[in-house]
Amino acid sequence: MTRPLEGIRVLDFTQFLAGPVATLRLSDLGARVIKVEHYEQGDLTRKIYAPQLNLDGESAFFQAINRDKESLKVNLKNAEDHALISRLVAASDVVVHNFRPGVMNRLGLDYDTLKSVNPTLVYGEISGYGADGPWRHKPGQDLLVQALSGLTQLSGAESDGPVPMGLAVADYLAGSQLVQGVLAALVSGEGTRVEVSMLEAILDFQFEPLTLFYQDGEPVSRGEQNPAHSLVAAPYGLYQTQNGYLALAMGSITALAELLACEPLKAYDDPSRWFELRDPIKKVLAKHLNTQTTEHWLGILEPADIWCAPVLNWRELVEHDGFKALSMLQSVTNSRGFEYQTTRCPIRFNNERLTAHCAAPLLGEHSDAIKYEFANEVPHGSHN
Repeated sequence: MTRPLEGIRVLDFTQFLAGPVATLRLSDLGARVIKVEHYEQGDLTRKIYAPQLNLDGESAFFQAINRDKESLKVNLKNAEDHALISRLVAASDVVVHNFRPGVMNRLGLDYDTLKSVNPTLVYGEISGYGADGPWRHKPGQDLLVQALSGLTQLSGAESDGPVPMGLAVADYLAGSQLVQGVLAALVSGEGTRVEVSMLEAILDFQFEPLTLFYQDGEPVSRGEQNPAHSLVAAPYGLYQTQNGYLALAMGSITALAELLACEPLKAYDDPSRWFELRDPIKKVLAKHLNTQTTEHWLGILEPADIWCAPVLNWRELVEHDGFKALSMLQSVTNSRGFEYQTTRCPIRFNNERLTAHCAAPLLGEHSDAIKYEFANEVPHGSHN
């Protein structure tokens, strides 16, 4: 299938996660992504993790987030390499970076400089905390952003203290937000500087509890019993059964009391108090649900259209028909013939899945071909 961004060229100065998330999605949508890397060490995530987490000698992290990109290694202190970058900028539609504020200026690759080379350039940048304010030079690292943003007060029980999410959620959200901005700028057809900070992305992620906080100045308590969402009443949470765990979403406590034949639960018959009394209600549910298996309870609740699900680990998930029906896995191969499985782009067009075949590039793998292609300045829009 023809992908929406075919013919779009992206010059990618990103590393770590937030920026590469954005350029990965642009690549999935059909753009040609040229990843510009340091001529000796490349993207630091090639080697940043423990060797046991490597695939074909480089980190699984790097391999997962940089598939289907080309690698150009350069020394930006070298005049010839810097001239090559200028020619690439002139022939590109998008430049993306996620350096700290000021770094691209020192490299002579700031927006104003590149706009003079290519007036219609879309220039996307991700920072940790924005270009202004006292945090602007702090490292934009996901755990630090989670810590500063208040996000860590939303997971776990109130007595657990701050609990970070187990994924680099600030990185991922910032990258996703940048893609939205870049696509909007491409539609406009005008040269545009698109900025996203990880902190702003994670604050936007918390729009619901923050909106309430703005009204009364008090954070909502997470509760203590089977916590899952600080703003949702009982029975919302995960409950241990005899052989696993069961997830219960929003639902009627009165209906659950009847379906589960749970007499103590029948005392909580006032819906207006299901949030206020969520801990004692969940305590009753937790004790009762632990008397039977997950399958037993699902056999009662699912036919009654109660919102519930078994809690699966990854081994159980990948063996489930529900997962298999999505065809979420794809195999990609690098130039050395090494093949590995990873997730595919979750977007479909006209019911067609977007898949890739090329693994993450070796450092500088495409340098010679790119240098040959751009030996002379290519006018903007003359894409090969």
